[in-house]
Amino acid sequence: MATYCTSLTVSPPSSPGLLECCARCLVGAPFASLVATGLCFFGVALFCGCGHEALTGTEKLIETYFSKNYQDYEYLINVIHAFQYVIYGTASFFFLYGALLLAEGFYTTGAVRQIFGDYKTTICGKGLSATFVGITYALTIVWLLVFACSAVPVYIYFNTWTTCQSIAFPSKTSASIGSLCADARMYGVLPWNAFPGKVCGSNLLSICKTAEFQMTFHLFIAAFVGAAATLVSLLTFMIAATYNFAVLKLMGRGTKF
Repeated sequence: MATYCTSLTVSPPSSPGLLECCARCLVGAPFASLVATGLCFFGVALFCGCGHEALTGTEKLIETYFSKNYQDYEYLINVIHAFQYVIYGTASFFFLYGALLLAEGFYTTGAVRQIFGDYKTTICGKGLSATFVGITYALTIVWLLVFACSAVPVYIYFNTWTTCQSIAFPSKTSASIGSLCADARMYGVLPWNAFPGKVCGSNLLSICKTAEFQMTFHLFIAAFVGAAATLVSLLTFMIAATYNFAVLKLMGRGTKF
């Protein structure tokens, strides 16, 4: 009698494919935090870079056209240099804080729980999320003031540009060209005893036509846009951080130290 032997081959469990792994990673990504981080980095870079150069351009315009006495604008130069140092610190802080908020978003997103299964949130994790909520809320309030302040130089340069347009097209105004002036003292940029402190008529028009004035004006506009983008990113971060804290507090299945 012939004996037949059959061998059984046990196949190893199939590993997830590349597409499945990519899909799981995409599901686990905190898209709100990603968008807010990108917007924050873009806004801060635009605000700090353009704001720094715009302040330098303003300093040169004041020195060249509005005052010949260094003592008149010495305080202004000190303020500008102080703001420029603050800009350096602001850029460093926001890039670091944006990265921390993004990491916190990855940690607390609800989709991560679906990927890695059940977990127990810690009191430390809840406290950290609550801290991020408070800090982000305070930063948003502070940045509202920064956003409002960044509109001031845009307003000043826009008024000057509008005056120059009236000088260039005298038919649009009933005032004489010689009476149309840009007075830096009126905005508190220079003290009232500064001389000349203002530029009028065709001299003002020649200033508005310089590349230095045009570049400084557009840099301030770009800095204002950057401040607005940063404000939107902080609002998005605040909403995301509040939601993440609620997830940890309400949907966590347990607490451990």
